[in-house]
Amino acid sequence: MKIYLSSIALLFAGASAFSPGPSTASRCSTELMVTSGKMNCRPIGIGSAVPETIITNVDLESVVETNDEWIQSRTGIAQRRVLTGDDSLRSLGSKAARQALDMAGLSAEDLDMIICATSSPDDMFGDATAIAAEIGCTKNTVAFDLTAACSGFLLGTVTAGQFLSCPGTSTKNVLVVGADALSRWVDWDDRNTCILFGDGAGAMLITNEGDGESGLLGFSAHSNGEGYGDLNCLYNGDPRPVSTPGGDTILSSGKFQKIEMNGQEVYKFATREVPRVLQEALEAAEMTVDDIDHLLLHQANIRIMEIVAKRLGIPFEKVITNLSSYGNTSAASIPLALDEAVRSGQVKKGDVIACAGFGAGLTWGSAIMRWG
Repeated sequence: MKIYLSSIALLFAGASAFSPGPSTASRCSTELMVTSGKMNCRPIGIGSAVPETIITNVDLESVVETNDEWIQSRTGIAQRRVLTGDDSLRSLGSKAARQALDMAGLSAEDLDMIICATSSPDDMFGDATAIAAEIGCTKNTVAFDLTAACSGFLLGTVTAGQFLSCPGTSTKNVLVVGADALSRWVDWDDRNTCILFGDGAGAMLITNEGDGESGLLGFSAHSNGEGYGDLNCLYNGDPRPVSTPGGDTILSSGKFQKIEMNGQEVYKFATREVPRVLQEALEAAEMTVDDIDHLLLHQANIRIMEIVAKRLGIPFEKVITNLSSYGNTSAASIPLALDEAVRSGQVKKGDVIACAGFGAGLTWGSAIMRWG
């Protein structure tokens, strides 16, 4: 089962009925914006998983016309992990899920819901239910996929918060998985895109149980379909004649083209809109940049992170990044970086994290979280 961004928009538009915090939704031209304040839930567990196979920048020198210095100076990426052979995205998602459950001290049977944010599932119909079965959830656990590209994990987190904060809700524990294998959809002859992407998965457990403070403090999210041409992976089926009475009917045999991206436009979009949406989320949380302990952005390009931090007046020492080791893992990038930061002690219980995701759609959003 998949919930697409249009469906989420309907959910957010009615957020005042779901959330105790103030919520608004507005539409301007083709852009949709939603925002909300504090939600009655908090993140308590995090996990991640990546493939074993590593492709370094030096490795890519024998694939396309590029070099390590050129890639690192423009992107901040030194290597990426990729699925190979019989490796599956589903197995990465399941491993990340188990780690998040272990940290939270819960079992799969305690989960009421799993949301899997992915644009590249093993099964076109979605991976969430298979992940739920693989980790041992009961039949009472509802699981569905959500597609919003590199913004997917952030929007999945906000969606989980809405379910957990709905008055009278029976939902207690939600696992949000972000997982993508964009190496499957990259043109490995195109040096402008093949250097960017890697594969991985991350998972975060969010609960409304216990006496802890609210952990989802505010969010803001946008989409604008006029920019979909700047980053996409479009359907490109082959003609398939089917013999029918009165002549062949020409159907289409399923196939997608490779990822196409207008790098300059995406860069301008991200550096323009991400600082704004972070400010909107901070306003919804009734906070300022001075209240932030960490800035965690979608791991797409180190230059974008530097510019966003500078425009917000946040020291780069507060930026969480593991881009160099994994590249752009799409919906997995935020939980993958957060998992490493929590386990290393960089992020501690009570720390405030300003997160932002951005990508195809075009979609972008921010959530302010207090960890633990």
